[in-house]
Amino acid sequence: MPLAAEANANDLTQVVVLLAAGVAAVPIFKKIGLGSVLGYLAAGLVVGPFGFGFFADPQAIIHVAELGVVMFLFIIGLEMQPSRLWGMRKDIFGLGAIQVIGAIAALTCIGLSFGFPLIPSFVAGTGFVMTSTAIVMQMLQERGTMSTLKGQRIIAILLFEDLAIVPLLAIVALLGTGASAADASDRWISVGIAIGAVVALVLAGRYLLNPLFRVLASSGAREVMTAAALLVVLGSALAMQVSGLSMAMGAFLAGVLLSESAFRHQLEADIEPFRGILLGLFFLGVGMAIDLSVIAANWQLVAASVVGYMVAKMLLIYVVARLLGTCHAESLERAVLMAQGGEFAFVLYAAAVSAGIFDVRSNAILTATIIISMILTPLMVIAHDRLVPKKAPSTEGLTLPENVEGTVLIIGFGRFGQIVSQPLLARGYTLSLIDKDAEFVRDASEFGFKVYYGDGARIDILHAAGAGTAKAILICVDDKEAALKIAEVVKGEFPLVPLLARAFDRGHALDLVHAGVDFQIRETFESAVAFSRETLKALGEDDDVAEDVVEDFRDVDRERFAMETVGGIYAGRQLIRGNAQPADIIAARTGRARAAAEEERHRHEEEQEN
Repeated sequence: MPLAAEANANDLTQVVVLLAAGVAAVPIFKKIGLGSVLGYLAAGLVVGPFGFGFFADPQAIIHVAELGVVMFLFIIGLEMQPSRLWGMRKDIFGLGAIQVIGAIAALTCIGLSFGFPLIPSFVAGTGFVMTSTAIVMQMLQERGTMSTLKGQRIIAILLFEDLAIVPLLAIVALLGTGASAADASDRWISVGIAIGAVVALVLAGRYLLNPLFRVLASSGAREVMTAAALLVVLGSALAMQVSGLSMAMGAFLAGVLLSESAFRHQLEADIEPFRGILLGLFFLGVGMAIDLSVIAANWQLVAASVVGYMVAKMLLIYVVARLLGTCHAESLERAVLMAQGGEFAFVLYAAAVSAGIFDVRSNAILTATIIISMILTPLMVIAHDRLVPKKAPSTEGLTLPENVEGTVLIIGFGRFGQIVSQPLLARGYTLSLIDKDAEFVRDASEFGFKVYYGDGARIDILHAAGAGTAKAILICVDDKEAALKIAEVVKGEFPLVPLLARAFDRGHALDLVHAGVDFQIRETFESAVAFSRETLKALGEDDDVAEDVVEDFRDVDRERFAMETVGGIYAGRQLIRGNAQPADIIAARTGRARAAAEEERHRHEEEQEN
């Protein structure tokens, strides 16, 4: 019993140390701008075998913490409806395949240049080709670019790399010493099993998961739903691992299959806490796994390998991106983000040792190379963000307006401008569209729009876009300062053309009025009014009553805005209905405010006449 108690106390101590290391390091590293990933890696190094020595077997922690990567991929899958994933097929099997095959060739040449034989060079390079899903996904999330087009392209490449795991493992086994025809046939059987497992998972997800969650939801037991969510994620991961695929691929497929389920948001909320903790634990484990003795004994080879592999991979990624039409900025950012080796390399190199391709020393050197590249990636991303000059967006391939004519000129064609355009196009009016978001201008053509690249605050762009011949100019940009500047420029250069503008809030609307716009509307005003009307109906009010209440509010709001136009934004605050005052007091204040507004209006008109 004393021995058991001592062992339990030791286990608890290690848990406390891990939590303390993460809690202490991550806020500090984020505060100084180095990011959470680097904080976890540094904390792992400090508490690992070559730090304070609280842990002797970091690989055991990494194997458990890989579940964090699995859950991360499940959550990503929940955001990927099958139709959306199908739309990414060109990036997955086109961009992904070209980058992976090209990188394998380039990195194999690095090993050959160091004087190693062809097969070990090929296997070593192949392991480095597989990018760290955990690091890249975490950094995409921290940078807020996961849902952007450039983020989706990176995710597509990562998905192809996961798909490539089975054939690469088969190739390593075939290249190993002592591989026989029987081994080859076994590998083909393994490939068949992997394909069968994917099909089985798809069928189970399509016909079993939703009915299962409906039954569990009807029971009303929240903890059972959480357990079922974990069961789906871990069960899918286990099925893929047993069949020879990656656990991350299984979790991702499960997420995709549940992406259109009514339980999607509940599942995401249940998995998210586990995902965050385990992913942090994974980075801690990677930090612990740094073998400083191997690095010290072979520092020249390790340093040359890290530099050679990372530089070659970055160059290859950049070249492939540029050849496929990606702009310089995105190509460079992708190369920096994906320059490291990944956690799959640990599995591949272990298989190479079993196959007789590597010895233990070579495996240790290559593993150290992978880990150092993973540690360097956050630093490289920080250096990229700070050192790469923020140049104006590339206009390569974009069309600048030139002698364009349209009945209406719309400046800014985001979510607001797109909605505005539809009734106008339905009535047959011709539109001249300009926007200064280069990436959006490129993508707009896929939806049937011809958008010209240009800044609406520049007089030459306005003339080229047809502002002089337009019957109306619409400012639909979502930048308050930019909208105000455009309004001043347009009114100064084209005073006779009706100018209508999108306002951000009440204060911005007042500024636009003073700048001379003929009509302005707050971007959320109409939607909020409609929302309030429907709420009144939902509370049981008659349609006519709800409509009358809303119209009364419109009248009050117009009066208030007229007062604010003359006296500033606080001039009409007496007309605001607040929930901290009784209704009769509000009504009395409203009546007095209206009378004062009417008197102020008459006085203002008399002053103008005199």
